[in-house]
Amino acid sequence: MNKKFQNPKRVLLKLSGQALQGSKDYGIDVDFLNKLAQKLVYLSKYSGIELVVVIGGWNIFRWAQLAKNGLDRAMWDYMWMMATVMNGIAICDAVEKFDQPVRVMSAIEIPSVAEKFIKRRAEKHLTKSRIVLCVAGTGNPYNTTDSAAVLRALELNCDYMIKWTNVDGVYDKDPNKNKNAKKYDSLTLDKALKDEIRVMDQHAIAMAKEEWLPLFVCNINKIDKIGSKDMTGTYVEKV
Repeated sequence: MNKKFQNPKRVLLKLSGQALQGSKDYGIDVDFLNKLAQKLVYLSKYSGIELVVVIGGWNIFRWAQLAKNGLDRAMWDYMWMMATVMNGIAICDAVEKFDQPVRVMSAIEIPSVAEKFIKRRAEKHLTKSRIVLCVAGTGNPYNTTDSAAVLRALELNCDYMIKWTNVDGVYDKDPNKNKNAKKYDSLTLDKALKDEIRVMDQHAIAMAKEEWLPLFVCNINKIDKIGSKDMTGTYVEKV
């Protein structure tokens, strides 16, 4: 294991909304949600990691069809932000059932269901061993949850950012479609940008590169191995 990724104090986990589908075609797979909650609780309560989670909304709102029909991009971006809020509430409820303190913090104001994201307030929650779930992206259209995740990781001084996938790292091709796909054990942010390797969207990679934020890409089912010698995936660093 790369020594830079051992024994982190604070980590940001980027979870795609699609992951919450589990075995379903749409929405939230409750069985998967409960297993995910257990892993998050393990990391926070038993591994002692200060945990920030950024969640997407693809499992609830898929904008591709709307885009084809000419709906204004800013409008469907706001609709997508609402979907991330719904996912955050679901994860919060599942985690709290295991007696783990958690806070949902939103980039847009929805006081009935989430706190407004404020850096110092989020840091205070983390130091009190509360999991912080960041929803609604950056609060602005034309920004992805990848960009939001890098932004929050930098704002909250995370040791590194983890991106979860349904495979075990970064490949040069889709391993689900290409048997000859090559896995990268490590990768530089420069190469990811230059070769357009889909670690994250290009803007998010550029921001991580500019601010020297290390990334780690791993299978979603292995997240409870974070910081341990059994942690496997792809390391993405400045150099």
